[in-house]
Amino acid sequence: MSALAHHFEEGGWAMYIILFWLIVAIGVIVERSVYLYKSSINKDVFLATMQKCILAGDIGRAIKLCSAANAPLARIVKAGLMKVNRPDAEVQAAMDESALRELPLIEHRTGYLALLANLAMLSGLFGTVVGLITAFAAVAGADATSKATMLAKGISEAMNCTAFGLIAAIIALMGFAVLNGKTQTLLDDINAATVQVMNLVVNNRSKVNLQGLQQAV
Repeated sequence: MSALAHHFEEGGWAMYIILFWLIVAIGVIVERSVYLYKSSINKDVFLATMQKCILAGDIGRAIKLCSAANAPLARIVKAGLMKVNRPDAEVQAAMDESALRELPLIEHRTGYLALLANLAMLSGLFGTVVGLITAFAAVAGADATSKATMLAKGISEAMNCTAFGLIAAIIALMGFAVLNGKTQTLLDDINAATVQVMNLVVNNRSKVNLQGLQQAV
């Protein structure tokens, strides 16, 4: 730790800017990871359960199971099931309306990680350039005995900024890649599941127990 602190101090003031971007990136990664983990649901198990309930005509139980799941996919499907006694267009409209609320929350903030990676890298580059400019300016006006020391110090500051900027950028980009993949998986699951549930509702309307629906409502 002492070595890391030493390198941080040698990097100069630009290191604090890079550290700020890194802290923000880590905060976004943690927040998005928690949200996406809580939003995850086993699509196959969920669809199997919905199919069983719909084929049995027990829409009320299907709605209760959606409420218990407390995930974006379940909330979107629940919105459609609540309108199952209405025409197909209204069922689809209810699911679409719910999806418009849920999908932006799934995609929220993840894209900022790519921006933070670029900001960290550019801040490191900026610190490097400033460090080199300062070093060469100091060397130009220094005596022969101190030139080597001042030049080495300036180059050390520049390289530490570059290294820290790259580390922060790599962390942000890795977080972006993982979270973006998870986000896309959730979106694909929602799109596939809502279409399958809609088809189940349309093809099995005659089996729907409207009394059970009213009790669930």
